[in-house]
Amino acid sequence: MSCPFFLIFEQPNAMQTITFIGSGNVATHLAKAFYNAGYQILQIWSREYDHAEALANQVFAEPINKLSLLYPTADVYIMAVTDEALFDLALDLRLRNALVLHTAGSVSLKVLQPISRKHGVLWSPQTFISGIEMNYNELPFCIEGSTPEVETQIRQLIEPVSQHIYAVDTQQRQWLHLAAVMVNNFGNAMNALAQDLLTEHNIPFEILHPLITMTADKIKQGIGLWQQQTGPARRQDQKTIDSQRRLVADNDKMLQLYDLMTELIQANTLKRC
Repeated sequence: MSCPFFLIFEQPNAMQTITFIGSGNVATHLAKAFYNAGYQILQIWSREYDHAEALANQVFAEPINKLSLLYPTADVYIMAVTDEALFDLALDLRLRNALVLHTAGSVSLKVLQPISRKHGVLWSPQTFISGIEMNYNELPFCIEGSTPEVETQIRQLIEPVSQHIYAVDTQQRQWLHLAAVMVNNFGNAMNALAQDLLTEHNIPFEILHPLITMTADKIKQGIGLWQQQTGPARRQDQKTIDSQRRLVADNDKMLQLYDLMTELIQANTLKRC
């Protein structure tokens, strides 16, 4: 299992400037994506100056650590900070005529109302990890604007970066964020548990790498995932299920998880038979 403007543009990214509020993983990847697409990154703000400077040096921007040093002339301000920081910054920041966006998956765009009348969301359901390069033009971006005109601006803003753009309102984004947690964070946790189990028994986890890859590849085939389900729970193979339950019987949490997943698979595959 984290952008710039005028109301009408002939060239969507021509002479637009973007300031990033935040310097973490999301800000880093988005700043690099917009910089590579031809946008000018004006400033990088972070409470920690050295963090702002580290990112600013990568995109030829000015690092700052005080909101009072923000230039009011940027076309777009992208707030790539924690959810809690979003609410705090909304109390202090006023950028009435600029486009202001946040990048949070589960926060309403309304948090930005005090900052600017032109506000919205630019969120990608992706894991952004420091030091890992990404193919930005393959990223999906979910957008929402305070008005249809603002939403059009956001779309025009992101088009030079990626063509995978989806209009998703706040409620839909919250459901999508939950689903992203399930496929990414929960999925990774399951793999981590499997890795721990094999390490405990001196078995190389790499043996399962092709299986993990195959599972991910099958998802893209457009077939219902419950119809693709395999394994002892899907086959109603009670003998194997009982044997595997005995293996984890001394670990209450693991046994509960095994039973829950088994019941879930059986319930959802049987009713689709």
